[in-house]
Amino acid sequence: MNHANQHEQCTFNNPIMPGFYPDPSVCRAGDDFYLVTSTFAYFPGVPIFHSRDLVHWKQIGNVLNRASQLNLQGAGHSQGIFAPTLRYHEGLFYMITTNVSHGGNFVVTATDPAGPWSDPYFIEGAEGIDPTIFFDEDGKAYYLGTRPCSEGVRYNGNWEVWLRELDLGSMKLVGDSYVLWRGAMVDVIWPEGPHLYKIGDYYYLMIAEGGTGLNHAVTIARSSTLTGGYVGNPNNPIITHRHMGKHYPVINVGHADLVEAPNGQWFMVMLASRPYGGDFSNLGRETFIASVEWEDGWPVVNRGLGKLEEQGVLNLPAVPVAPDLRCEHFDRDHLGLQWMFLRNPQEDLYSLTERKGYLRLKLKPQTLKELENSSFVCVRQRHMDYVAATALEFVPQHEYETAGLVVIQNDQYHVRIERALVGEQQVLRVMTWLGGEETKVAQAELNGDAPRVYIKMAALGQQLSFYYSTDGSEYHLVAGQVDTTCLSTEVAGGFVGCCIGMFSSSNGQSSNQAADFDWFEYGSNE
Repeated sequence: MNHANQHEQCTFNNPIMPGFYPDPSVCRAGDDFYLVTSTFAYFPGVPIFHSRDLVHWKQIGNVLNRASQLNLQGAGHSQGIFAPTLRYHEGLFYMITTNVSHGGNFVVTATDPAGPWSDPYFIEGAEGIDPTIFFDEDGKAYYLGTRPCSEGVRYNGNWEVWLRELDLGSMKLVGDSYVLWRGAMVDVIWPEGPHLYKIGDYYYLMIAEGGTGLNHAVTIARSSTLTGGYVGNPNNPIITHRHMGKHYPVINVGHADLVEAPNGQWFMVMLASRPYGGDFSNLGRETFIASVEWEDGWPVVNRGLGKLEEQGVLNLPAVPVAPDLRCEHFDRDHLGLQWMFLRNPQEDLYSLTERKGYLRLKLKPQTLKELENSSFVCVRQRHMDYVAATALEFVPQHEYETAGLVVIQNDQYHVRIERALVGEQQVLRVMTWLGGEETKVAQAELNGDAPRVYIKMAALGQQLSFYYSTDGSEYHLVAGQVDTTCLSTEVAGGFVGCCIGMFSSSNGQSSNQAADFDWFEYGSNE
């Protein structure tokens, strides 16, 4: 084992990627690490990050950033792109994933991980989800995934991990199919997220099992041959928090990937959730890291601890990156890599050039309550306590025209503050849309038709307060301490975390109006 000097060691805070960054997959090319996560119904899909120390990550692109790569039409929030796997082999990067809404399992490739990435190669006969690619020492490539048990499904979640050779020239499956493993537990449910590694004399198959909730876990098996004979680690699961109880600060630990650093040390990235304000995980599933050591041919995760650390040290030299900007002024002719839309954006949805220095969102009939693409641009919620604010220039001319700020979990659950017209009165109102029921929480009247208004959302845990200002300095409370526990996975269901952004809508009507946003600020409320 190589020991770095103390001054070189890299300290970390878990999660290393807070917010809606689930199903992490990591690979190394030389001294560089790259990581991708799931995106479900958000576009662009599969953000890709770069790091030199596994702690400080910088987004360098989005793998699926063209309509030809990613069809999300009609996809539910927790449909679309499921767990991706990222691998590097002989100068080429491979990302393989599932579009559960359109087309199934596919591969894209790139020589530069920042892009551009190829159009998808959909893999015929690749049933199931959660695919990965494995490159064996003889030069052959293999497809690995999870599917319903081939002998017949006896109960919900009775799936299996299977393997078949993948011809890289044609991107087609060839040869026989092999069932490798069905998980460590008796009557295991949802063996998924499989990853295969050749380490020393063994092939190691690591999976998640137990479902994506409290019983989530990481287990591993090994075999001296690729296609069969996998024996589970007698110490399975190798990492889980299922035994910590549902009130532990970090829960739902699972879906992991292994990577070896240049110094020979091993590490594991995985997802987990941090509930707050009770048993409510508004942030969704986030990316965490742990150290891995090998004992008797098996991986030991966070030796001597056996659970995720809140803070720790990786025996790697720290290589910090520039922090993300807290405030976006829309001065460029393109949106930053962190911005997302729901489903494929309409061509004329927004503009950064029609009014320089502003994000112009066109009013469209679609709303956030539908499985459609509405005028909505967002970032991930990454803090339990946060502030989101914007300067909005917009004067509705009809009662169906609205624009403002929103925090959203899915099409059935969001909370928003919007400028609207009620009769002949310009107002700012706070609205909740929870389980298909809309409620007006509070409303403030605006004096006159001045186009510019400043609006702000400030969260302290699950309590969200809304403010407005007409001069940018003196703010007035519209609604205080609105409960947001309904925006959690535990209430709203699904696999995603909350996102925060700007929206406009003509709510089912036609409109030529647009809402102009001068800037958008998001950050920790500390």
